[in-house]
Amino acid sequence: MLSLRPVLNILGFLYVGLATAMLIPAVVDLAARNADWQAFIFSALITGLIGLLLSVALGGALSEGLNTRQTFVLTTLAWMTLPAFGALPFLWLGVGYADAVFEAVSGFTTTGSTVLSGLDSLPPGLLVWRSLMQWMGGVGIVVMAIVLLPFLRIGGMQLFQTESSDRSEKIVSRSVELIRLIGLSYLFLTTCCIFAYWGTGMSPFDAINHAFTTIATGGYSTHDVSFGYFKNPATAWFAVLFMIVGALPFVLLIQALRGQPLMLWRDPQVRAFMGFVIIVSLCVTIYLGVKHRVPFDDALLMSTFNMISVVTGTGYAYGDYTTWGAPIVVLALLLKFVGGCTGSTTGGIKVFRFLVFFGTVRAHLRRMVRPNRVISEEYGASRLTSELSFSVLAFLVVYMGAVGIFTLILSTFDLDLVTALSAAATAVGNVGPGLGPIIGPTGNFAPLPDGAKWILSFAMLIGRLELFTVIILLDPDFWSR
Repeated sequence: MLSLRPVLNILGFLYVGLATAMLIPAVVDLAARNADWQAFIFSALITGLIGLLLSVALGGALSEGLNTRQTFVLTTLAWMTLPAFGALPFLWLGVGYADAVFEAVSGFTTTGSTVLSGLDSLPPGLLVWRSLMQWMGGVGIVVMAIVLLPFLRIGGMQLFQTESSDRSEKIVSRSVELIRLIGLSYLFLTTCCIFAYWGTGMSPFDAINHAFTTIATGGYSTHDVSFGYFKNPATAWFAVLFMIVGALPFVLLIQALRGQPLMLWRDPQVRAFMGFVIIVSLCVTIYLGVKHRVPFDDALLMSTFNMISVVTGTGYAYGDYTTWGAPIVVLALLLKFVGGCTGSTTGGIKVFRFLVFFGTVRAHLRRMVRPNRVISEEYGASRLTSELSFSVLAFLVVYMGAVGIFTLILSTFDLDLVTALSAAATAVGNVGPGLGPIIGPTGNFAPLPDGAKWILSFAMLIGRLELFTVIILLDPDFWSR
């Protein structure tokens, strides 16, 4: 029988940490003399009390350690329940239940889709809470991608198992040092981003909020027009830089910060990612110049900003790129599937999996020509085993199947094909705004029916959990052993 004691014990500590974080927007509202600080205090009390009860009642359970099955359950329950508590301040402030959960799930999964409008006039504490949820979700994503998913061998992630990832049944203790390094690096990069934004003319409030959501590649903004509110091109270029940083593998970023910057360029997925976004940005720049007669400087900034925002799943908008023509709309839809590098804060399929997929296809074609030839594909210095290739291919099939199923379900709410498909792709890939007049870069998800919002909230969660983490829990054999 699977013991949930250590799982619930860790969840208790996470809830206490979340309750502590809720005090930050409360202080912001108090400083602004806004009465909404009470929403965060009461939400913190409820969340903290439940966390303390779990921690005290199950004290000492963590000494048992976590095995593989318990890790699956912990990962799923953490991502499912933290947004439920994170939605409490929205409920207290009068936001509908479906909208509150949608906003919180989108925040913690760093999807960036929103149901709120009139952001410029919202209470400062609420804006800080949205940004803080994405920032906490971003570091949680990195920890999950680097520490947990390689251990769980999901979607080819076993290739990235580090020396700090425990290869035995117990994984908690040996990961502490790696988690500490991730946290410090994440904080350092966020601080750099804050000062970069501040130095280019952002107010301290906007700089902090946008730095939180840029490094997390989340995309929540404090303004309805997103980054279009800021007229300084230097601000937008810094956003491009830090969106790219958030899309790079954090293990390699840690090594770069410790004096080994060339480690980044030696990674095949980093080279592929950088080459891909440069080519796409230049192609769109040329298109804008030829088709719409946009000056080169403006075209380069708009194309680079928006295409990188879509690829990394950040979701910021610098103008409405859906008005640039049908080719750009189709391109934006395809880019929603790409994502950044493995071990980053981005969503999507990830560049690494595309490299493995194309490598597997290339090897298969060579075997068709020369059936007796022994052909092996490599990723960097690692050989791609049949198990790893199958793991990646299985992930791709399930991923595309999930997008198709959610598109079909959303279409039952009388949504048009563009809205349903882009909403499904956005949710599963944790990308941000969709396409079309309703959920496009200049719209939001508020007009959708509540049922569609619940479906999308679930899609965002299983997308962030890399699909298999949730699917495996549906197998009766998982619980019977």
